[in-house]
Amino acid sequence: MTAPTVAGSVHESLVDELGRAIVDGHHRPGSRMLTVELAQQRGVSRSAAREAVRVLESFGLVWVRRKSGVEVRPRADWNVYAPEVIAWRLAGPGRDEQLRELSQLRSVIEPLAAHLAAGAASSEQKVELVSLVVEMGQEDHEADRDRYLTADVRFHRLLLDASGNGMLAALGGTVEAVLRGRTVHALMPHVANQSAVQWHRDVAFAVASGDAEAAAAAMRNIVSEADEAMQRAAS
Repeated sequence: MTAPTVAGSVHESLVDELGRAIVDGHHRPGSRMLTVELAQQRGVSRSAAREAVRVLESFGLVWVRRKSGVEVRPRADWNVYAPEVIAWRLAGPGRDEQLRELSQLRSVIEPLAAHLAAGAASSEQKVELVSLVVEMGQEDHEADRDRYLTADVRFHRLLLDASGNGMLAALGGTVEAVLRGRTVHALMPHVANQSAVQWHRDVAFAVASGDAEAAAAAMRNIVSEADEAMQRAAS
């Protein structure tokens, strides 16, 4: 998965190029570059280079030093929850570590979200969760395609929203990044694991019926299966 870029947007293309290079370790922490040199080397305007640097700075990848250029920051400073950073790590040599970290994060937040959603989800959210698992079931023979992925992403993001916890909901982009990364990097089987499809149904119906323990248990199964499947595909 690559960070989102807009066709024709020079600075976003430069963000993608530099972000990947930093995350992959081609620019070491403490190394420096000048905005004017970036512009000249890549044949872009200085304003486009400055805009790219500002975006990278917002991700914690660099900081701008007055009179001394742009300095690459250590990994401890990165915004590791940013979907763009996740995408760059999944696309590079740090993929295995990123998958492990994301799986560990999901194992904590998603069962909790399912548990909370059983008590907090609105009637509309319950109906939509059930609708989405029906849609996933209709597309499970092509689970590595866009239609299944779109329904899966909407399901997981909606569940986080339905938890009623704004901090969990704010992690929707992080969870979406790993779901999309799994498909883009061919870590998703063409035909979905039928147990995983059933567990999604179990989560939806447990939330709809207010059974918090059953919702959390089914979500733990989903996250565990996804982790094991990705590890097998990546090996």
